Formats: sequence, structure tokens, C-alpha cells
Amino acid sequence: MADSYSMVKGGKLKLKGQKQKSKKHKSHKRKHDGSLTDAPDKTNEREDTNKHGGWWEIKKFADIAANVAIEFEDNTYITALDNGGLALGPTRKVGEAPDPAEIFTTIKVNETKIAFKSGYGKYWGVEADGKVVGVAEAMGSREQFEPVFQDGKLAISGCNNCFLSYDEEGRIVCLSRTAGPKEMLRVRSSAARERDPLEDIPKEDRGSVKEAEINYVKKFQSFQDRRLRVSEADKKDLKKAKREGDLHEVMLDRREKMKADRYCK
Repeated sequence: MADSYSMVKGGKLKLKGQKQKSKKHKSHKRKHDGSLTDAPDKTNEREDTNKHGGWWEIKKFADIAANVAIEFEDNTYITALDNGGLALGPTRKVGEAPDPAEIFTTIKVNETKIAFKSGYGKYWGVEADGKVVGVAEAMGSREQFEPVFQDGKLAISGCNNCFLSYDEEGRIVCLSRTAGPKEMLRVRSSAARERDPLEDIPKEDRGSVKEAEINYVKKFQSFQDRRLRVSEADKKDLKKAKREGDLHEVMLDRREKMKADRYCK
């Protein structure tokens, strides 16, 4: 985060001097018993959530929940003051959740903008001098903020097109038109996340071993004569291979014997 981010047309953040990176496909590794291990990024996410008392990091607009905490420094959140001010709160211990005064209600205004309301029932707004306070009884244009997600980073733009940050006294402000390290933040939620129990399993592997074999034959077969060639060998071998963790290798051998796989030798 040493390089600065700047706002560009379309509401995106662009790293100065950044080169386009090619996408790499991440794969799961198998344990000795044949089951899939967690991908490194999922393990890191779980550790990060535990470190913050069960509050996980929101990484896209659609996941913004009704109640959030906004973290600037590690385990340091924006807190609401009883006079309507907003400031950085004390640093929480590892594993400690945000304090109630550090939890805010979010209202989605449209597909790109949100509003924040403190526990005192007041909306955040940006004042003429760039200071952010929570004193408004109702939501207007100056009480609307735009989260900008890009490349795993997040900055929040205020109505004055400046990014949310904090000054030397720890007060929350919107003063910079470019998003540098001080403007980078994390929005966290403790809302339960629904998880597809099959999300770590390739679509072709779902169902019975018979269905899996047919799925892979359809995926890799050349179909030169438009006929589906599936091994007629005993399916018990597939069930055994699935238990031992080498199902894909056995299916490949079976397809090779049928000369149905365009990748076979």
C-alpha cells in the first residue's frame, strides 16, 4: 500500500504504475484421505475473522450488511461520540470484537451508494470543511457515501468526492481526492454468511461416481462420431478410487482405454 491510489472515471481506483496481471487459477490440494483441503485464501479469511472477534471483511458491495464496523488501522475502528463527532477508537485486542459505539447501521441508497447511521440514530454527513459528523436527522445528498472496491482494496468517497480518512487528532474527515494508504480501510460485518456446502467440489464431481464419469466424458470427449463412449467396467473401481482419493486418475485411465479423451496418450 506504499503506492497511492487515485480516482478515475467510473468510480474505480487505479494503482499508479500498475501493470495488468494475468489471472491465475487457484486449486485445492488433497489430504491423504482424499478430501480437499481449504484453499490458502479461505484459511487466511478464517484467521482474519477470528482475529477480529468474528467480524469478517466485506469485499464487494452486494455483501454490505445492515450493521458494520469500519476499520482503518489493524483492530482500530471508527467510533461515534456522544457530541455527534466521529473519531478513531482505541485499538482492540486480538480476538476482540468492535465496541457497540463502533457499530453503524448501513442503508443502501442505490447500487453504488450507502448511508451510515450511528447508534445515536444520526446520519453521517460531510461538512463544508471536510469533517465527517453524525448529526443529521434525515438523509440527503451530503449523507451519501460511495464504497469503491478494487484489487482487494477499499476506499469510501464522500459527497465532496474526497475519501474517508482521519486527521492527526484522530477525527474522521473527507479531505483527499486521491486514495492513499491513510484512505484504505476495511468494512466488517458479523452477519451470518450462507455458504454452499458444495462450493469446493467441482460441478462434474457432484452426484454419484457414475454421473461424475459421464460428466467428464462429456467434457473431454472429441465426439467425432457424436457417440458418447463411457467405460462399461465395474463401477466398484470408481467407488474405491473415490475413497482413496485418486478418482480422477482412475477415470482418466478408463477414458484412455476407451480412446474417448482428447488429452489421453
